[in-house]
Amino acid sequence: MKSYVLTVSCKSTRGIVAAITGYLAEEGCYITDSSQFDDMETGLFFMRLTFISQEGASLEKLTAGFEAVKTRFGMVADIRDSEHRMKVLLMVSRFGHCLNDLLYRWKIGALPIDIVGVISNHFDYQKVVVNHDIPFHHIPVTKANKVQAEARMMDVVEQTGTELIVLARYMQILSDAICQKMSGQIINIHHSFLPSFKGANPYKQAYERGVKLIGATAHYVTADLDEGPIIEQDIARITHAQSAEDYVSIGRDVESQVLARAVHAHIHHRTFINGNRTVVFPASPGSFASERMG
Repeated sequence: MKSYVLTVSCKSTRGIVAAITGYLAEEGCYITDSSQFDDMETGLFFMRLTFISQEGASLEKLTAGFEAVKTRFGMVADIRDSEHRMKVLLMVSRFGHCLNDLLYRWKIGALPIDIVGVISNHFDYQKVVVNHDIPFHHIPVTKANKVQAEARMMDVVEQTGTELIVLARYMQILSDAICQKMSGQIINIHHSFLPSFKGANPYKQAYERGVKLIGATAHYVTADLDEGPIIEQDIARITHAQSAEDYVSIGRDVESQVLARAVHAHIHHRTFINGNRTVVFPASPGSFASERMG
């Protein structure tokens, strides 16, 4: 028996769920998990189903047969093999906490992905990456060579079949062209002090202002810097007794956990971009990482 994931978004109307479940029943499929959301403000409907083909129907057959339902409701819909491991490209600069966390989760199976490479504008983590038998690409970026550097990045994306780019504290701004070409396929992580504490040493700035909450935000990258649709956030409470160094340490932990949860949601097709927001469905019961990551 094969397991599949069906994702659907379309204008909300009557009969959507009946049409979907009816088609799956006709094809001898058994639904194992279902989540749906009707956004009353935008008039959009979102749904994610996992199901088993008890008759062994192929992905191609199920996709072709579902075309009539897609057309009827004007859906953006995909059926995917649940066992498909998404090809992910990581990008990092000189802060390695998120990179190391993702590599560890990947190694123990908590993130079932294929890491096709790591791009960095520095050599700091070359040895770490190579020791994991992952290709390392050093692509320095300056004002003078930015166009050429991004062309090299996209060469890596195309040659590896990258389906998702994760900016694991990559400290370079991507061009509008890349953001548009890879729309919905780039995830970034940053502290949640913006816009209050910008620039260098944001944790030190927060410490000097006596901030009591440290947070992190993972979001899809758009041409608007750090303003893409938010996928995941979290916070940690701190006290007056903690130092500026504590702020940094706690902040890095939060960033790592938030980024990992965002990546986990995306690779399992639990995220839907809904204008400037996202719809993020919970992890399926029984999945390895259904427990709260971190």
